[in-house]
Amino acid sequence: MKQMQDLHVLEFQPLISPRRMKEEIPITDTAAETVLEGRNTIKRMLRGKDKRLLAIVGPCSIHDEKAAYEYAARLAALRAELIDQMHIVMRVYFEKPRTTIGWKGLIYDPYLNGSDNMEHGTRKAREIMLKIVDMGLPAATEFLDPIVPQYLDDLVSWAAIGARTIESQTHREMSSGLSMPIGFKNNTDGNLQLAIDAMCSSRAPHSFLGVDQEGQTAIVKTSGNVWGHIILRGGRNQPNYSREDIQRTVACLEAANLPAYIMVDCSHANSGKDYRRQEVVLTDVIAQRLEGNEHLFGIMLESNLFEGNQPIPKDLSQLQYGISITDACIGWETTERILRETHAKLKTQRQAAYPVA
Repeated sequence: MKQMQDLHVLEFQPLISPRRMKEEIPITDTAAETVLEGRNTIKRMLRGKDKRLLAIVGPCSIHDEKAAYEYAARLAALRAELIDQMHIVMRVYFEKPRTTIGWKGLIYDPYLNGSDNMEHGTRKAREIMLKIVDMGLPAATEFLDPIVPQYLDDLVSWAAIGARTIESQTHREMSSGLSMPIGFKNNTDGNLQLAIDAMCSSRAPHSFLGVDQEGQTAIVKTSGNVWGHIILRGGRNQPNYSREDIQRTVACLEAANLPAYIMVDCSHANSGKDYRRQEVVLTDVIAQRLEGNEHLFGIMLESNLFEGNQPIPKDLSQLQYGISITDACIGWETTERILRETHAKLKTQRQAAYPVA
């Protein structure tokens, strides 16, 4: 009989089960406490009970564990210093959606050479995230493949559904079962309604096909995840963080009977894809908060040890340390400065609102 299936499949490679990997790379008590504190704080923010600013800050993607640990150590120290006004969570992104083709992230190609050793990539991703969270620094990530959360979800305090997957039923169903608060980005055209639809869908129970902790195909039944919010990232090179944009977004959320809490991504189309303009966006958003707009509860910055980005060289020994291989990022010096300036502005406002007798 002629072969009728898998005509374009070269091979199947077994993958270690999520349970087995978690047994081999177990979460520590310190890490578990960090994850829960991070999640619970964000939940309080989404109920208006914590008025600090949520700041998701870090590299566009992680490709070098040494640089990731150095960045995390710096951010953890800054987080502790600014914690009275800001809840800082590190971007620890291992999956990168591509418009066409390109490097898909550390999970998919950890050696940066097209060898696609995904078991090593998944294991390395868990090791890196665990070490970062074990520093007392909550972690954020974008979930792209619906199987990946089974390997990492116990280490994640906040997750995102990206602009290219916001309309996907698979990702909306997956979000309904995730254990942490979720940010939904408007799509690359700037369409808000798709993100709002995703929020509504993810809040509802679902039944869908997935894998369990043993790695077995299963019917997954979820209760729904009410801890969703919208992320404005601009669209088609047009920003959407102005006062008018924020007002329109609030009206759309309220019309859908959704909590009107908004995060602004200072990168991507909001910065015109110019990493240096992230500071301009942040300054504008903080000014709106200082004017009393409490709907703006969070911001996102793409930041690395050093500014800019670089292509992956054929000779990997030429790869420059601490520089992004995906989107261009601001460097650490700029990151530290603008976060300190933001903290000072927020603290001054709070002191003015609640003067010491």
